[in-house]
Amino acid sequence: MARHLEPGQVIDGFRLEERLHRGGMAVLWRVTHPDRGDMRMIMKMPVFGYDEGAGAIVGFEVEQMILPRLSGPHAPKFIAEAGFDTEPYIVMERIAGASLLPLIEEAPLETSRVADIGAKVAAALHDIHRQHVIHHDVKPSNVMFRESGKAVLIDYGLSRHDQLPDLLHEEFHLPLGTGPYISPEQVVGNRADPRSDLFALGVMLYLFATGERPFGNPTRSSTLRRRLWRDPTPPRRRNPQLSAGMQELIMQCLEIDSNLRPATAGQLAFDLTHLDQVALTARAERMKRDDFVSVARRRFRAIAAAKRPAPRPVSQHLAAAPIVMAAIDLAPEMEPLADALRTIVSRILAIEPEARLACVNVLKTSRLGIDFGEDEHGRNLHVQRLVELKHWTHGLKIAPERVTYTVLESPDPPAALLDYARNAHVDHIVIGARGASAVRRYLGSVSSQIVAEAPCNVTVVRARSANDAEAAENVT
Repeated sequence: MARHLEPGQVIDGFRLEERLHRGGMAVLWRVTHPDRGDMRMIMKMPVFGYDEGAGAIVGFEVEQMILPRLSGPHAPKFIAEAGFDTEPYIVMERIAGASLLPLIEEAPLETSRVADIGAKVAAALHDIHRQHVIHHDVKPSNVMFRESGKAVLIDYGLSRHDQLPDLLHEEFHLPLGTGPYISPEQVVGNRADPRSDLFALGVMLYLFATGERPFGNPTRSSTLRRRLWRDPTPPRRRNPQLSAGMQELIMQCLEIDSNLRPATAGQLAFDLTHLDQVALTARAERMKRDDFVSVARRRFRAIAAAKRPAPRPVSQHLAAAPIVMAAIDLAPEMEPLADALRTIVSRILAIEPEARLACVNVLKTSRLGIDFGEDEHGRNLHVQRLVELKHWTHGLKIAPERVTYTVLESPDPPAALLDYARNAHVDHIVIGARGASAVRRYLGSVSSQIVAEAPCNVTVVRARSANDAEAAENVT
């Protein structure tokens, strides 16, 4: 758990002035800095502790990776950050305006106002898409407006960057996002399609046009899966004052097959500013949902359609490089083995300069009973392992954006490592082998199970003895 903070405290020169918000994932502080003059700034600090999962930690890391790469008026300006070695935070520009959240209370809004909001948000999405980012959590509370009227997208904890590792996809296997706004392809784990953001924008426009969410507020995966085949009630059924052109665009955005949605956020922004020129189809005139037969047919087709990945952009060239997973034992007595493992990984990276490195450790949990997620000093164990993983990579010649750090929590370390390797499409596993013992010969070892079941090449590393250098055995 983060230490207790009070107004007036100073962290790395930033003075905490006022706590603005405390949510389930982060705390927001208004901060000042003597070297920044009157700049409006906000400090975001993750919330983590015994009763929180790894999601807050991983999401915070994702935002730390992505926000510094964004520029322009549609994202908050990045100012500073600190990792989990100390007090983790991100300092960014504080947007002067308000979010769209209070506007929900005024819905339904007039068509012109819905179109204006939609066009500005679509323009912001087009900008971040051109910077290789899919937001994946577009909703009213994550859209703010500058005094200039430009929309700003905030909170990149669930986002995906074409040129960076997708930590969330690698570590979590459930739909990621906010229930009412999740796209069909997100439901089945496809995070590579930028048109997912257009689906979420369509949900927002529907909400502002009717005062109701098109798919309710689902909280279970089984309910979310209905999004793969069930269409919403047409918005003009709920608000007859809505224009046909506006319904056309909303229903386009909410198409189950992303290929039927607007091709880009830029095109959607153009249409929303030229409603009188929108080509109307049968969508514009519909006043009821599809019949049972149509829904049944779609149910059989929808899963395959949603799983079909978007064309891979050129910027994803790093994804074509080999993914090397280093399974690292961080027990204090295994330090010589960890050193030997680092030496072998360094040699692999010298041969494969474009490789991505996934550093993985397993925090073993109990099959029965309660696991207290803190050590005797009250420090979060997950965070401590994460910090140790990052220290392990010191000295490796690899760009920071090509390294990921993942702490898995499982009562079965071999199974957790194998699942990770499969889900992350790992090409090569490098793992250390502890010394032989009668117990290990009888029960088997983690490394031997990995060798037996891994879906890729495996290199087993043994620590050097008093007379030998480290040994590595490659198994295909």
